[in-house]
Amino acid sequence: MAAASAEQQIVKPAPESDATEGSDTEQSDQNFRFYDNRQKYLMFVNTCSEKWIVAERVAKELSSLTPRPPALRFFDAGMGDGTVLARVLRAMHSKFERFPFYVAGKEISLEDVRLTLDKLPDRFLEHPETVFAVTNISYADAPWLRPKNPALAAKVVWKEAALEGSTTADFERQILDLQPFLANSWRTKVSEKNGSLLPETPTVLVLYRKDCRFLLDGVIPRQGKPEADFDLILASQPFRLRAETQFKARRVLAPLARALGPGGRLLGIHSAGSDPGVEIVQKVWPGEDPFTTSRRDLLDATREALGEEAKHFLFDPLPNRQAVFRYEMHTMPDEIDSGDASIGTSTLLAAWNAATYVAQIEDERLTEAMGNSNYLEATRAALRKHGELWFNDESYIIAREA
Repeated sequence: MAAASAEQQIVKPAPESDATEGSDTEQSDQNFRFYDNRQKYLMFVNTCSEKWIVAERVAKELSSLTPRPPALRFFDAGMGDGTVLARVLRAMHSKFERFPFYVAGKEISLEDVRLTLDKLPDRFLEHPETVFAVTNISYADAPWLRPKNPALAAKVVWKEAALEGSTTADFERQILDLQPFLANSWRTKVSEKNGSLLPETPTVLVLYRKDCRFLLDGVIPRQGKPEADFDLILASQPFRLRAETQFKARRVLAPLARALGPGGRLLGIHSAGSDPGVEIVQKVWPGEDPFTTSRRDLLDATREALGEEAKHFLFDPLPNRQAVFRYEMHTMPDEIDSGDASIGTSTLLAAWNAATYVAQIEDERLTEAMGNSNYLEATRAALRKHGELWFNDESYIIAREA
């Protein structure tokens, strides 16, 4: 899934949120931890183009922004492995070459934080005027880098790292030196209430170039002085498909909308179904359909969750031609020939993994289905029929009035 991390619970396809981060009895399938499976996640990310396409979709929103000093502010609600974020930062540099950037993200997975940081050295070289912050706290609080709960806020570990030097090698070395800090601060525990992952310690890491410290003084976030006011927020796959609509709106989308500054835009993206991947899943599990909440349902629920505040926002489901887009599984030219009975096992397994990952089928059912060859036959039949494998996502906009 796109911008979400494999560790997320109620979602990042990639994508743990405060919707997953415990304390709510609204989750009916309490011990469902689909995104803990790194193998599924990494295979999906590396065999499908979703992150590329999502980044292109985000880049289209840049022309609608009117940044205000002192910086263009972007929040990634579920960074995943940082592929989308890195691509968006390149697009931001191309569009706003000399603007200071404040970029923040939420991610509970230590491995995904490591993968994201590994993509940042060249960003600090090309765009020196960048401040980057990452936190593991809940979606409802992450844009402010501070839990609303005073007891949790008092426990926040805040680390600021001013990178010295002028080459990517300099920045990379200092970012690698942060690994012991990350290993200690990004530990997780399992919620006794619902089985989801929670951070043991609420943590914030802030990075910027030391030689730009004076220029960025008004951009660098201060501990205990929460400020959001984002120009653009990406909420790509930030919740589990089967979670209740009101739950998604109340615990994720409404808080993120409140983090928008004047004229700010939230771009939401989730899996939409109606694609060959669904055909594979339904041949194995007839009637299976996790894609039951439309973007319009989500917007209506978010409007209700915001209450009186909703009058300050625009809820735009977008016409289908703009809202719906597709991404594909990578294959070699002519690897899938609809008239050929032989399709490589590796291709079949990658397609099966992608279809079940997008549909968020839990491990127990997967293990049972893979006890015989029917799942391979279902996958082969869909690939023969279409000659390729693709998936549909849909997007929508929540914008704060200027």
